Amino acid sequence: MKFEKFEDLPIWKLSLKITRDVYDLASQPKFSRDFPLRDQIRRAIISVSSNIVEGFEKNNNNEFIRYLKISKGSAGEVRNQLFAEVEKPELRHGDFGTNREKEGRKGRRSYRLDC
Repeated sequence: MKFEKFEDLPIWKLSLKITRDVYDLASQPKFSRDFPLRDQIRRAIISVSSNIVEGFEKNNNNEFIRYLKISKGSAGEVRNQLFAEVEKPELRHGDFGTNREKEGRKGRRSYRLDC
């Protein structure tokens, strides 16, 4: 299937949903007190969708694949930061588990797209 605009990409739509979920999680009072980690997670999660768009807009399959790989790397960075945060007793494992599952699906979808 050929997509004419990035707004039609299912992977981009999913990345926005995950971005909203991560922002919501990072806004929880006990989570949001760790300003450096909270800000880094927010920067990393926004780069996921941004890299999908940037690669798509290059109008070159090789460049798109390259940026999908970068996006996948940012998704991994977010997962790592969430693991670091979940070690804190204030954060409930249930919230993290839901986001970890969604982020893992997005990473797997990105990988399938670039193979």
